[in-house]
Amino acid sequence: MDLYVAVLRIFHIGSGVFWAGATIFIVSFLLPTVQAAGPEGGRFMQRLAQGPYTRAVLVVAAVNILSGLLLYWRDSAGLRSEWIGSAFGLTLTLGALAAIIGYVWGFLVNKPTADRLGEVGKAVVAAGGPPSPEQAAEMKRLQAKLTNGARLVAYLLGFTVLAMAAARYL
Repeated sequence: MDLYVAVLRIFHIGSGVFWAGATIFIVSFLLPTVQAAGPEGGRFMQRLAQGPYTRAVLVVAAVNILSGLLLYWRDSAGLRSEWIGSAFGLTLTLGALAAIIGYVWGFLVNKPTADRLGEVGKAVVAAGGPPSPEQAAEMKRLQAKLTNGARLVAYLLGFTVLAMAAARYL
């Protein structure tokens, strides 16, 4: 038994299930419900974004990518081109790239967008009334950007899950 690989696989699969599952749940169920709830939904999402959720997802995703890269290095025997070019290697490579793109997008686009949305929401609460027309327009724009970004990451992670599940059988 190879304990190194076993531990990496536990970290990789466990963190991947959490990351992909949380992202797909948010996009498929939570966001539509929040949008249907109107202002109450916006307040809920602001509280969610202010809590540990975003940080937890970013950390778990980083664990997933790091453990996946270590497994990839090991399986490819140091990035041997004949392994990478095989059906198995190519499928894992494409799945890994999709996950990495999803992580980078989430970190560089979705997180700052969510942070800005939270700042505007706090300003509205601090003012003690409804949002100004400018704030309402910015919040609507940010919500649309965040929703579209979250969908993109969910699609990328969905592809990643399918690639990882199917690679061994191609």
